Amino acid sequence: MTRRKQGGLGRGERKRKEINFKGTVIQDSKERGEWGEAIFLVRAGEHGIPVSKPWGDSRSYDFVAGRPRFFKAVQVKCTTCVSRTGYGYSCCVTSTGQKRYEPGSFDFLAAYVVYEDVWYIIPEDKVIAFAAIALCTEEGQANFEEYREAWHLLKTACGMDSVDIQACAADAGGLVEAARFVEIVRSESFLTTEGTEEH
Repeated sequence: MTRRKQGGLGRGERKRKEINFKGTVIQDSKERGEWGEAIFLVRAGEHGIPVSKPWGDSRSYDFVAGRPRFFKAVQVKCTTCVSRTGYGYSCCVTSTGQKRYEPGSFDFLAAYVVYEDVWYIIPEDKVIAFAAIALCTEEGQANFEEYREAWHLLKTACGMDSVDIQACAADAGGLVEAARFVEIVRSESFLTTEGTEEH
């Protein structure tokens, strides 16, 4: 029998992830997904990646990123769902109705872990076989940590490495206002902490 020190962990046990999130979360999953897309728009712009929103809501991707000859389709997901083990977060990689995406449905998954304010930029071929993936995990379960804040992967794939970031910023004059909007939305009192589903 393994004895446990007072206030400590027994052998083989790991400390469950503590959630220190002090903001608020939108309860409605669709509205939360739209909010996550707004944050992606701002973050991509901060990294010098131009993005466009396709018309309608029937595509298998949410944004087109990059420039001519290098356009990439990006599917955006955000999650507040703590994994069953309590050591990370579960992010859904399915479309409406829990239907799995077909290969070629998008080029990159941009997954936002709300409680950690962290983005994962993951190539499609690394996630297309899964209905859900675990993020912000540690040790042996850390299958996607190399993609944490990996904006450089999307930037390179979009052909933006050789583009003047200052020129992009000049063309995206609304980014500052959009960033302010995101910060306001994150702190507004009309949101609730009860939402736990993913978009």
